[in-house]
Order: sequence, then C-alpha cells, then structure tokens
Amino acid sequence: MTKLKSILLIILLIAIISPVVVIAATEAGSDPVSLTNPLTGNQTSKDIPVLIGQVISALLGIVGSIALVMFIYGGFTWMTAAGNSEQVAKGKNIIVWAAIGLVVIFASYALVRFVIQDAILGVATP
Repeated sequence: MTKLKSILLIILLIAIISPVVVIAATEAGSDPVSLTNPLTGNQTSKDIPVLIGQVISALLGIVGSIALVMFIYGGFTWMTAAGNSEQVAKGKNIIVWAAIGLVVIFASYALVRFVIQDAILGVATP
C-alpha cells in the first residue's frame, strides 16, 4: 500500500512541477507559428472532428465487412449441416447474431454521423 502511495505521490509531483502549457511568442509583425499535420502532410489540414469521423467511418466499414463474412459463414454452416440439428441451430444463431450486429453497426453509424456533422460541425442534413 505504501508503494502505491509513493507512486501516486511521484506522479502528482511530476504533474505539478512539469509545465502543462507552453506559450510560443512570436515577433511583432511576423506570421504565427504553423506546424505541418503529420497525418495529411500539409498545413491546411482537416479539422479534428472531420478526421475522427473519417476514422470511425472506416472502422465501421471494416466491422460491416466482418458482419458480411459472418453471414456467409452462418449460411455455409447451415447449408452443410446435412440434417444435423445442432449444426442447423448453430448456423441460424450465427445469422441471427450477425443481423443484430448489423443493426448495431447501422445505429452507431447514424449516431457518429449525427454527432460529427450535426452537433460538432453544425451542418444540418436534410
């Protein structure tokens, strides 16, 4: 317990002592400091919410592809059951759960689209 307290005390001291905010001063009349975005490679990069929305959309696309693979696997399991009731039930369950997963994917896509476009960016969609 004392070891945990000492670790927490060290972390607290580091957080208090280390500078949290760095203020960059520029000379009068000069352009402000600009950094190149490492993700896009230019200085006129996209906003952070747009970038996060693109990443989440890409991840949802990958998850949708996994759902498609599960549909195919469930159908294959069902079709190759050869009358075995356990295999038929397994195939049906895989298809049902893949369908539920697809509904969750669509709902999360709609939620992400609403949060990113409507709430953060303020772009109303018809």
